[in-house]
Amino acid sequence: MNAADTSFVLVSAALVMFMTPGLALFYAGMVRAKNVLGTTMQSFILLGLASIVWAVAGYSLSFGSDIGGIIGGLDYLFLNGVGGEANGPVGNLPHAAFMIFQCMFAVITPALITGAFAERMRFGAFLVFSTLWLILVYSPMCHWVWGGGWMGKMGALDFAGGAVVHMSSAAAALAGALVLGKRRGFGREPLMPHNLPMTILGAGVLWFGWFGFNAGSALAANGTAANAFVATHLASAAAAMSWIFVEWHHRGKPTTLGGASGAVAGLVAITPAAGFVGPMAGIIIGAVAGVLCYGGIMLKGKFKYDDSLDVVGIHGVGGTWGALATGIFATMNAEGLIAGNPRQVWIQIVSIVATWAFCFTMSYILFKLVDATIGLRISEEDEVRGLDVSEHKEAGYQI
Repeated sequence: MNAADTSFVLVSAALVMFMTPGLALFYAGMVRAKNVLGTTMQSFILLGLASIVWAVAGYSLSFGSDIGGIIGGLDYLFLNGVGGEANGPVGNLPHAAFMIFQCMFAVITPALITGAFAERMRFGAFLVFSTLWLILVYSPMCHWVWGGGWMGKMGALDFAGGAVVHMSSAAAALAGALVLGKRRGFGREPLMPHNLPMTILGAGVLWFGWFGFNAGSALAANGTAANAFVATHLASAAAAMSWIFVEWHHRGKPTTLGGASGAVAGLVAITPAAGFVGPMAGIIIGAVAGVLCYGGIMLKGKFKYDDSLDVVGIHGVGGTWGALATGIFATMNAEGLIAGNPRQVWIQIVSIVATWAFCFTMSYILFKLVDATIGLRISEEDEVRGLDVSEHKEAGYQI
């Protein structure tokens, strides 16, 4: 074991944990005031639910002994054998340190999905869906890429979660938006953000925590971590700028929501590439992400689905571009197209298609299953009243 690496990974885990409350703020500011607590709760409660699911079964299914390249075994069920010894997947860390770092990824991933069905899903149904999704979608994806499964063996590059976190959550978000249907008044009346300063604060917390997300994925206090930190920051900076410039040209004004959304888009896009590309490639990946994700949020208008907070447009488009860009620009710890390995681009494409197909199909089935058994959507009357009162008997603001 290495004390410096252990300290670094534990601090990184704490930063990733902080991202989930940051996401709660980011999302909550974009909904109407009557849904601020309901939206916040959907992210925050996953710190409880996902952590328990991960400890009981999710970690073992993700990182247990490989079964056919598809899923992990039950070696670590109930965290059996997961303690302070360096007997886990990473030899320089206590097994528990690696487990808890990965736990924080499992927490925030289903929280990302909630942006698609904001303002209209029953809380109980959300808890059931999230539990099933973590076991049947997230854990297999995690195993495929990082746990010894077929995608990692194929050579797919995903440094910190382009497929495992962002594309998986975006595919589920699209499925959820389609199954739940549109919010009342969607396309007919303005559904405006109620507190953009809250969203900006949330974006800042996400940017801060993302350094643990990406740099921490080096799993050591070394040069790869430092490089990932720099690439992450520059990609986010470039995406924030490219988003507001394209928005300025398209709509006539740069907006605060655009700046925040662009920063997150850059963070999403650099996630799979952070440990494989240099700073200048990070800027290119981020700048392109800002433009592509700005276009991505237009998709729901064109195809008429209600992805409330643009999970598909940012995490789906950004994660897909980031995975592809990794195959193009990788020059560190792996070789991509510009380093003379065009085959890596094809491997990345295969991983992208497989991720979208598996995660969308499974998520659609789970949404349908939960809807058929306990019902997904709140009533029209409760939607008018808002989630805060109808689901939690609280109010975010006293007027």
